Amino acid sequence: MRSHRLIGMVALALLSVCWSALAQEAKDETNPLRHLKYRLIGPSAGGRVSRACGVAGDPMIYYLGAASGGVWKTSDGGLTWKSIFDDQPTSSIGAVAVAPSDPNVVYVGSGEANIRGNVAPGNGIYKSSDAGKTWQHVWKQKGQIGHIVIHPKSANVAYAAVLGSAFGPNPERGVYRTTDGGKTWNQVLKKDADTGAIDISIDPNNPRILFAALWQARRTPWNLTSGGPGSGLYRSDDGGDTWKLLGPKKSEGVKGGKGEGEKDGLPEGPWGRVGVAIAPSNSQRVYALIEAENGGLYRSDDGGDKWELVHGGRSVRLRPWYFGTVHVDPKNPDVVYCPSLRLLKSTDGGKTFKNLKGPHHVDHHDLWIDPKNPSRMIDSNDGGVDITTNGGATWYWPPMPISQFYHISVDNSVPYRVMGNMQDLGTASGPSNSLSSAGITLADWHTVGGGETGFSVADPIDPGIVYSGEYQGILTVYNHKTRQARNISAYPFNGSGRGAVELKYRFQWTAPLMISPHDPKTIYHGANVLFRTRDQGTTWEKISKDLTRDDTPKQQWSGGPITGDNTGAENYCTIFAIAESPLKKGVLWAGSDDGLVHVSQDDGKSWKNVTKSIPGLPEWGTVGCIEASRHGPGIAYVVVDAHRLDNNRPYLWKTTNFGESWMDLTANLHNDDYLRVVREDPARPGLLFVGSEH
Repeated sequence: MRSHRLIGMVALALLSVCWSALAQEAKDETNPLRHLKYRLIGPSAGGRVSRACGVAGDPMIYYLGAASGGVWKTSDGGLTWKSIFDDQPTSSIGAVAVAPSDPNVVYVGSGEANIRGNVAPGNGIYKSSDAGKTWQHVWKQKGQIGHIVIHPKSANVAYAAVLGSAFGPNPERGVYRTTDGGKTWNQVLKKDADTGAIDISIDPNNPRILFAALWQARRTPWNLTSGGPGSGLYRSDDGGDTWKLLGPKKSEGVKGGKGEGEKDGLPEGPWGRVGVAIAPSNSQRVYALIEAENGGLYRSDDGGDKWELVHGGRSVRLRPWYFGTVHVDPKNPDVVYCPSLRLLKSTDGGKTFKNLKGPHHVDHHDLWIDPKNPSRMIDSNDGGVDITTNGGATWYWPPMPISQFYHISVDNSVPYRVMGNMQDLGTASGPSNSLSSAGITLADWHTVGGGETGFSVADPIDPGIVYSGEYQGILTVYNHKTRQARNISAYPFNGSGRGAVELKYRFQWTAPLMISPHDPKTIYHGANVLFRTRDQGTTWEKISKDLTRDDTPKQQWSGGPITGDNTGAENYCTIFAIAESPLKKGVLWAGSDDGLVHVSQDDGKSWKNVTKSIPGLPEWGTVGCIEASRHGPGIAYVVVDAHRLDNNRPYLWKTTNFGESWMDLTANLHNDDYLRVVREDPARPGLLFVGSEH
């Protein structure tokens, strides 16, 4: 019987492409994996796209940068797409731009800058001179890149808004410029190690004029900070050589900056994220979308000297760290778009907005408008992209295999089905093979209850029964005979808008879920304590104490200093990984997101903290995966992920004696590529597989 093994790899399109490292190794005739190939099974359900763009005047060509799916290109108006970035060692994309003077030149900034708690890091800037056929890695730096703009008349001149690391300080943040086609990059605007650039706009009529936005932001596993004294809006009149601070106040130590700090109608600080756009048809018209206490959409009609708040409504200020771009119609300076929860459009210079209906999904991040034909646009959102050629009257959604699966599992059907939870798209279960000449289509996939986060696992006896999670501890059981799912949550309480300290039980965004290998009616669900049901969710029992550090300062309301954000993603001091020995019933393992490992050998009656016996375990690191061995009841493997503490090292240990002692297994792994999962071969002792971020 096939086991419903879980693969805990965040933010990967499901079996969509070969990994570049494996492809390179496969060229070696001595490599045992040289004949291994990946086969696309889908689903083509879409996924989060950070940026997209087209070629001016050419309705056939578009590029998109996926949050975790690399770069894709279409040459037939969006009907079919090809992944063109598979050979590169990163799949997280923050920016894509085509040179207006040469459509063969494409710049890509890696690292999505919409810094969710599970955002994947990029590794710099790439350039193609043959419309995406080949790529050069022209600037190397880990972190996130918010936007790239290119000189309207020279493909050799480009600017990149580099946000930098989402999880720690780094001095490489700021605005970068190349004047030699990417061969060299100079940091022309910076503030400090905690403040990066998030947006930049170039005047197509006078490319010496640029506006750039700096953003002070930081992620930790338990908090989001958006805003601070580093955030601000700048203008350059000499192509980026020098910069003037427009607001919110005088800044010191800004490279190239005069620091005059005139407010001129801009809001008081502190500021958070800022989006900025120059109207192509009127260079004096500039829009800035500012996160601030008195924030909103500001407009200048004199090139940025004086500003007016034209719209301060909540519709343009929702989750400003996640949405924050602004776009102006190339022909009409009064037509402005603000992608947000909805795609918002104004026809009166930003004074009023209406929802632009038609795109298939909410949560909009970017909008590209054809400079030669404003009726043609491509919208980037959490569900993929939507394309219109008639100004938004109708839209087309191309199905794309770029979904972000938090975890995947398989059932015991024939052919077996693969299932999991997709970011903002819900659950999906699809066949691993098909007898149809069309292959596996999107119609072959269906939902299995649950929601966008967590785990989905099928009953090993009856694969039509699937248990699936969702944020805030929601848990459902799905019955394929009725195609219905019912709520069986152990703690049915919605904690949105609250700090974790206010909750009786703390569930992580991807709270672990496990069916016992010894009894399919026994299911475990992890909060800060471990819950168990033996009757498929009708009743639950708490079988552990708090298995975390329970550090209340790290359980507070998340956000600030301007805007809060408490959806459950920042819930901390929670159980993050669980396992049960397949050889000995009642041997249970639990790992927390704050760095603790516990084991019980008596079915949860008592628990032992074995954390101190693990050599080199980073304090507060997340126990991402525990693998209980099939080759010995006391054998287990533990993966710890510390990248959200700005530590990208891999951590992997093995115990053979129920955690009394541990052996480090990372000697031959890359020291800057953190791990997400370890799995043991079920038949061959000693054969291990690990999945890393790259």
